[in-house]
Amino acid sequence: MSGHSKWSSIRHKKGATDAKRGKIFSKLNKEIMVAARMGGGDPAGNPRLRQAIAAAKAENMPKDNIERAIKKGTGELEGVCYEEAIYEGYGPGGVAVLVEIMTDNKNRAAADIRYIFNKRGGNLGEAGCVAWMFDKKGLIVFEQDSVDEDEILEVALEAGADDVITTEDQFEVHTDPATFEAVKQAFEDRELVYAMAEITMMPQNTVKVDNEAQANQLLKLMEAIEDSEDVQKVYANFDIPDEILQRIS
Repeated sequence: MSGHSKWSSIRHKKGATDAKRGKIFSKLNKEIMVAARMGGGDPAGNPRLRQAIAAAKAENMPKDNIERAIKKGTGELEGVCYEEAIYEGYGPGGVAVLVEIMTDNKNRAAADIRYIFNKRGGNLGEAGCVAWMFDKKGLIVFEQDSVDEDEILEVALEAGADDVITTEDQFEVHTDPATFEAVKQAFEDRELVYAMAEITMMPQNTVKVDNEAQANQLLKLMEAIEDSEDVQKVYANFDIPDEILQRIS
């Protein structure tokens, strides 16, 4: 049975209250630049750029910033050249952690990520040690109190989604990355408002962390990694019970 780490939803909920806007814009800016550099500056023919722009608009990133990032990516304006890399490791309790970075200095990024893992009770592993535990998927999340379950199921099925998972207070729509935008558009066409929509790395199975001290240490590791200036996204295969989350959040 596949599972979805709670980190994406925890990050989304925390972001509404205590996200550092400057860091969010910095990550979005990098993603737009790299997407434009790799696939061109026209969103119509560049799905990665299209998704990056949608994410930037969702965070209310100014239009001028988006256009400037695209031009830097295509070379119309001078900009920093960023490289992508993935680091893999383990957190407290043997939880698998996958870190996507975008950096202009790989040596600095590697040293920073290793330091964070060591300081927060984890350890950095070799390339490939945990990546096989994750699948690239589209994820669209709805709050249960804002939508009708039957309508979500109907639209998801018609649009070609892979699955709809019901959690305690949300509906998670899982898609193939290739059909993610079409499924998302189908919900938008029906004016169904989602809480989150992104391409993510979804764990094949999750590790239940029901020790409060360990769960707290794990969340601090995840937050520290995500706060690193070179980190774009971080994924993990943990599942912390809601009653513990409420006590430590």
